[in-house]
Amino acid sequence: MECIRLIDTLDLLGHAGVCVGTENSQLLQNSLIILQNENHFRKCYYWGRINGIQNDYHVAYGYEKECLSGRIYFYSTNCLDWLLMPKVTKCGRFLTPLAVTRFEGDPSIITNVYKANPPFPPNEDSKRHYDGPIPKELKEEDRLASLVDLINEDAFVVPRGAWFKAPNGEVIENPGFEGITLTEAQHLKSFLHGRLPQQKWNTNLLTRSDYNYAVDFLDTIDTDVPEGCWDLQFLLGCRMVTLHSLYWPGMTFYHKLNSPHYGSMYIGYGKKNLDVPFMV
Repeated sequence: MECIRLIDTLDLLGHAGVCVGTENSQLLQNSLIILQNENHFRKCYYWGRINGIQNDYHVAYGYEKECLSGRIYFYSTNCLDWLLMPKVTKCGRFLTPLAVTRFEGDPSIITNVYKANPPFPPNEDSKRHYDGPIPKELKEEDRLASLVDLINEDAFVVPRGAWFKAPNGEVIENPGFEGITLTEAQHLKSFLHGRLPQQKWNTNLLTRSDYNYAVDFLDTIDTDVPEGCWDLQFLLGCRMVTLHSLYWPGMTFYHKLNSPHYGSMYIGYGKKNLDVPFMV
């Protein structure tokens, strides 16, 4: 959610059961505005909070122009001081899904993932990505970066038309976006994954009669497996729509219908629900 609308947006998300303390919300809004100005971001957003044992991690990001691949992430444990989040590493992506313990809240802690909870032995395909022995130790800061990347890949959502692909290939926010209607919001194909597309470029072309490549270049969430892994709800007299990811409990997307106001926020322990195929 955009930092300048943080307090107003949190009031809206309260209707969806998402709560952040008044004191923390005011601290976050002020510190994120400062972060935006210091880094010369065009916009700065509050991504969410990952709960830890000693401290919680607050995550934010901003971008100068490219809103898809140009996002720069930061994290904080006190809502005031923001640290640059490291780049996602191959080791972090490999070990983060295997880490089952809760975050401690100290980014310098190094955990032996195999010792904490011995997972299944690495297969040959996993070994092929490494020249040496399979890594076992994971720094919590790297785990945090990888977890945010994994959640974004599965559950970061934008409404159709909110992002626009320019002729030069850059993805920017659509200045003419005025929101989606109630009729459109009833269909999951009106919501897109906010990450690089993983399906073929002509997937939307074959399924949409109103196809427009400038806004339909992303994957729609209606093809996610299994069917029913998204919980769609209407609130405030059908003036706002929310989407809850069943794979990542705590990830909530919201959109005020017929307005450009939309966003998402994650609040949770960073645990993926692998039982979704047996729940729906």
